[in-house]
Amino acid sequence: MDLDTAAPARDRRVRRTRAALLNAAVTLVTERGTAAVALSDLAEAADVSRRVVYQHFGDRDTLLLEAGLDLARRELLPHLAADPPLPGHARALAVARHFAGHRVFYRALLTGPCAFALDRGLISLLLPVNRQALQREHGGRLTPEAIDDLATFMTGGGSAFVTKWVVEAPDPLDPGAFTDRLLRTVSVLIREASS
Repeated sequence: MDLDTAAPARDRRVRRTRAALLNAAVTLVTERGTAAVALSDLAEAADVSRRVVYQHFGDRDTLLLEAGLDLARRELLPHLAADPPLPGHARALAVARHFAGHRVFYRALLTGPCAFALDRGLISLLLPVNRQALQREHGGRLTPEAIDDLATFMTGGGSAFVTKWVVEAPDPLDPGAFTDRLLRTVSVLIREASS
């Protein structure tokens, strides 16, 4: 599985086909609660041939990976990239609500064959957001190197924290309580980094 995705297709039909496949992946994985969805089922749900799935994604796991990243890009990143920027609590709550809202889908992927690649991909999506937030909030007190190190640490650690919550926490997930736990942890890290 390759995390580098091609530039968005210019052809409207290609974009529609990709969107149909990505949506089919989210829908079927969520309905079944597992990433073990046959490629033929994904193709049928998107109303395309298996050959088309291979042309666009190469294999089922890459399709599932891209569906997870696409979901985060479409539904989560716009909240995190708001202008003006959301305050820290609202950003963290947006993350918690996103993953809680799509728990079945993400749990299936984060315990399936594309778990490592999805984790890496989500970290690469969220690292610039965390770096910018730290620069805005703590740029006067922290060196650029400290901001980069802290953003990397927080994004990787935050990913592990979210994964554990999504995979292991009892139902129903409570985004508010999780946000409070996450922010308490982050505040300790920032306090230590500022010392």
